[in-house]
Amino acid sequence: MGHLVMSTGSMREAMRLLTAVERTPEQERTLTTVREKCRTVDGRLHSQGVDLEVSVAQALEELLDGTVGAEQGPGYHYALQALISVHFSDTHDLGDWRRRSWFRTVDEEVSRAGVPARLALSRILMSGPPVRLPPAGDSTPWMGTFPTELAAEFVAAHEAVLDRLDPEVRETVEVFLKAIRFEAEEWATAREDGRPGQDTIFFWCA
Repeated sequence: MGHLVMSTGSMREAMRLLTAVERTPEQERTLTTVREKCRTVDGRLHSQGVDLEVSVAQALEELLDGTVGAEQGPGYHYALQALISVHFSDTHDLGDWRRRSWFRTVDEEVSRAGVPARLALSRILMSGPPVRLPPAGDSTPWMGTFPTELAAEFVAAHEAVLDRLDPEVRETVEVFLKAIRFEAEEWATAREDGRPGQDTIFFWCA
C-alpha cells in the first residue's frame, strides 16, 4: 500500500496559499519552497521509472491557477501534499502498510468493542483531500484529515477497548494512539495557554 506519515498544522494557512488572489511576500516565499518540493518529487518518481502524464510541478500550477484540466492523475495529490506539508510539522512516521483493507478489519473489531464509527481509522485515513482533486487513478497516494480538537476523543475511545482487541489489531491501534495521544496533549496545552492550536491532523500515504 505504501508508507504512511502523520503531521499536524494549520489547514487554514495551506488553503489560503492555494486560494489567494494576491499573495503576500511571505506566501510567495513559501510557494518557492513548495515548487522546489514538487520538482524534487518529479525527479524521484522519474528515477523510479514513473513518468506522470501531468507532472507534480505542472499539477501545482494548475491547482494554483484553478485550471485543472486532467480527469485524473496522482500528480495533483502529490502537489497538494507538498503545499500542505510546508504548513505542517510534528511529523510521525506510522510505518509501511501492505493494504488499505486492513484498516477496515481494524474498524470492524473496534466497532464491535464500542468505538463510534466517526472515529474509525479507515474513515479518518481515507477521508480524502481537503479540496476537490481529480482522482489519483490506480496509483498509491492518498490522504486523510482529522480535526485536532477531536484527538483526545479518539484516544479515549480506543484506549477504552484495547484489552478487548485481537493482539494484531491492538498493535495497529497502538501505533496510532502513540502519535494521536501526543497531538491531543499538545492541543490541550495550547488551549490552557490561550494559544491557537494546530487545527488539523493530516495523513499521507505514498
